Amino acid sequence: MSRRRFMARLATGFKMALAGQLLPRTVLAAAQPEASALHYRPLNGNNLREMARRKMHHGKGIFLNPMGIARDKRFWQVLSWKLFHKNAYGAFLDDQPTTPVTIDWQPVKSHRGVSVTFIKHSTLLIKDLDKVLLIDPVFGDIFWFIRDYSPLAFDLADMPQPDHVLITHGHYDHLDKPSLAALNPGTHVISPLGYDREFDSVGIRHRTQLDWYARYTDGRREITCLPANHWTMRNPIVGPNRSLWGGYLIRTAGGPTIYISGDSAYFDGFEQLGRETDIDLAIFNVGAYAPRWFMAPSHMNPAECVRAFKEIGARKLMIVHWGTFQLGDEPVHFPPGDMKKALEEEGLLSRWIPLGLGESYFF
Repeated sequence: MSRRRFMARLATGFKMALAGQLLPRTVLAAAQPEASALHYRPLNGNNLREMARRKMHHGKGIFLNPMGIARDKRFWQVLSWKLFHKNAYGAFLDDQPTTPVTIDWQPVKSHRGVSVTFIKHSTLLIKDLDKVLLIDPVFGDIFWFIRDYSPLAFDLADMPQPDHVLITHGHYDHLDKPSLAALNPGTHVISPLGYDREFDSVGIRHRTQLDWYARYTDGRREITCLPANHWTMRNPIVGPNRSLWGGYLIRTAGGPTIYISGDSAYFDGFEQLGRETDIDLAIFNVGAYAPRWFMAPSHMNPAECVRAFKEIGARKLMIVHWGTFQLGDEPVHFPPGDMKKALEEEGLLSRWIPLGLGESYFF
């Protein structure tokens, strides 16, 4: 056992002993939900577009998740996870690889059609003919205590500069202000509602904020904000869901239609999301999915991703949200292997694009 692992186990044991003395047994019992409990709120025949039109996701000063379950025990669940939970992947954590991201941008720049480059975590660069879209840019660390396993090893000046930046939600691993500040301040940023404070603080004035099912078009490509089963928070004192979250449907000028899930738990609405258009490529966030009793209301695991992929009806599948930050129990490099197994079980492996960090897919 490595010294780092030994010290971590020693610290965990101490915290568990201390918490056992300080936290009431009733609190500890309430912290973990029943394993059989459904971790989303069924739509029961309700139409997502109609729910959005009626603004069922708008509350008084906050946004609501009509597909999500109550989060009133979330604080105690976090304590239970961090202090009492044994990580089933513990034996593999020392093997997590650090993978510096190197990218040869020349093929992307010279490609005449549409390409998708997986930079790191959930950061994607989509080149659509003469325009560049950048999704959830995170170029470095997010917190000092969370290790970055995929540091960039290329000069950002070499990257095709974005015309549009798409933000899915406000969690720090998706809306990173230092990364936004590294871009041209005149870059156009598209986001769900409610991020004026964050964009003002980094000098971004050219922005479009979208409600669910609202659209932006520059005349050649169309970007629609779609519902997702998630939540967001920047400041725990202010509280969650002061801003909106979502995914995107991108009808490119070059031809392909691309779905970006953003962070989302599984829910029974993916068939509706894919019903109105043929989707060529669905890009799902698959990472931070263990332990399920804690992560299922926020993130899909590979089996749920396969289910959502089948329901949304896309031709091809990619996954992101892995390889960079260990935000769940599973090691950062496990999601692709788990995804491969889940697709093989359903006979869908041929429809997967197994893009790695720094790699590009060309339509």
